[in-house]
Parts: sequence; C-alpha cells; structure tokens
Amino acid sequence: MTDLHPFIAGLPKAELHVHHVGSASPRIVAELAARHPDSKVPTDPEALTDYFTFTDFAHFIEVYLSVVDLVRTPEDVRLLTFEVARDMARQNIRYAELTITPFSSTRRGIDEHAFMEAIEDARRAAEAELGVVLRWCFDIPGEAGLDAAAETARLAVTDGLRPEGLVSFGLGGPEIGVPRPQFKPYFDRAIAAGLHSVPHAGETTGPETVWDALNDLGAERIGHGTSSVRDEKLLAHLAEHRIALEVCPTSNIATRAVATLDEHPIRKMVDAGVLVTVNSDDPPMFGTDLNNEYAVAARLLGLDERGVAGLAKNAVEASFLDPAGKARIAAEIDAYTTTWLAR
Repeated sequence: MTDLHPFIAGLPKAELHVHHVGSASPRIVAELAARHPDSKVPTDPEALTDYFTFTDFAHFIEVYLSVVDLVRTPEDVRLLTFEVARDMARQNIRYAELTITPFSSTRRGIDEHAFMEAIEDARRAAEAELGVVLRWCFDIPGEAGLDAAAETARLAVTDGLRPEGLVSFGLGGPEIGVPRPQFKPYFDRAIAAGLHSVPHAGETTGPETVWDALNDLGAERIGHGTSSVRDEKLLAHLAEHRIALEVCPTSNIATRAVATLDEHPIRKMVDAGVLVTVNSDDPPMFGTDLNNEYAVAARLLGLDERGVAGLAKNAVEASFLDPAGKARIAAEIDAYTTTWLAR
C-alpha cells in the first residue's frame, strides 16, 4: 500500500472530538507543572511518556484530572489554548471544535469572566496568526455529578458570559455508573439556547448508552459510539439520520475500550453507512495526533488518497461550521487532492 503519511500531512482537515486540556503537549504540561510544583505531574517532558501510560479507563481519568489541576489561572488557560491551536496548525487543521470543561477551572477558583476572556483571546489570535478557526464545546464532567451539570449549563447559556465561539454542549468522563438520562434537563436548556448536543456515549458501555444519548439528550453527533456496532438497529438509525460518530482509534486502545487496533469496529461502522469522522481525543496523552489517526483509519479501512480525502470531508460535513466555511474547507480538500494526484 502507498505510504499515505505525506499526503495526510498536507491535507486540510477539521477535527470534531479533541479535548482542551487533553491536547496539551508534553512541553506545555511540563511548563504548567513547573509553575505549580505541588502537583505530582512530572516536570520533565520525557517522563510524561510513562506518566501517560494507562492501565484502564479509570486510571486515564485519574491522570487526566491531575493535568486539569495544573490549569489554575487565566494565564494558564490562555497559554494552553493558543499552544493547542499552534499544534493544530502544524497538522494543517483548518477548523476544530475543542471540548472545554469550564467547571474544572471555575471550581478551582478561576474567575468565570476571566476564563471566557482567556479562551476567546486565544481563539481570535489563533485565527489571525495561525489560520486555525476554533469553536468551543462546553462539556459536563460526568464524574462530578449534577451540580457540575447545572454549573456547566449556566456558564453555557448566560448572556454576557457565554463566549462567542461556543457552538455545542457535551458530556464527558466515565460512562459506567453515570447514566445519560439524568442530564436531560441540562441538555434541554442548552439546546433551547441554540447549542448543538454532542455527548460521549457507547465508549466503555453498550449501545443502550448511545440510545440514551439520542433519545434523552437529543444528540446530533456521538462521541466515540464504539459499541454501536453491537446493535444493527442503532447503526441503521445513525446512518439514516446522518448522525456522525466521532471515532478516535488510538484513544480507544489506550483506554482499553478496544483491545487491539485490528479489532476496532470502524470498518463495521463505515460498512453500515454511518457518517464516520476521525479524531485524536487527547492526542499527547495517547502518543498520537490527528495525522496519525488518519493513517490508522486509512490502514483499517484500506483507503487510498481519495478515500482519506473523503474522511476529511466527513468531518467538514458533520461540523457546526457555517455553510460558507464548510464549502471553503471542502474546496481546499478537493483542490489539494487533485493537485497531489496529478503529480
């Protein structure tokens, strides 16, 4: 098979499932750890490789929250956000919907207005200086319960506080022991305020969790949805209604949601006609990036350059970018692919 890495590296891309803190590079995590020496997070970027080796999903959450604890000031927030965009620009990511958990910062004492100003300042700078368009998904940390849900919804819908770049409302964290239906009132509030619904579901639990996300939370896309392949009726529903799955192959292996890459269900999703997008989730923590995830998906699906370009256009289609923005990036993908294949 042709080596697709050079093609993928230059391909214009959009990313729909990538976490704010989880995107912090080892360099940035080490810098934040050095700012806050009371943390157990290593200050040596090389030592972070071992620190980011997870035994299971619960261990991943534990490590993830220790990195969240490093973001303690508006300056930390702004640094992290802009540097994440810089890493995206290096991968030719043109547009990203970055999942942010504001509750994790405001409960640590960061003023909510200062938090919003920090992410918005970084968003504007990323577009002006790097050519990366960022939008936000505010997500509920499921492990923190309904108080966190209420606070996240308030931050997401309050006039004068809601940031301009906010487009969607999500639910992350562990699924086991955190039923989706209990979050319905908060999703209803967010949807009524014009936000899109994009909860995680079916990552470490069965397809019933995906149904709950659809029926109770009004999901327009599903984060992961790995177990959807166990339910043919669910796959048919997702395909018929063009409800995209935000698939993150390396993440699923790192958190033990899937045993091996060769067992990953992405092919079954595609074969069922589901709109599949490829994403990196928490890339430095999983030793990956979006370019690598495209290469992994290409191998699992047996794709050539046109097939990979099709995956990139899936993400554009499933995004919440405005129609003109979608058309612009889709045209970039087509022009790039045509030029590449004409070489």
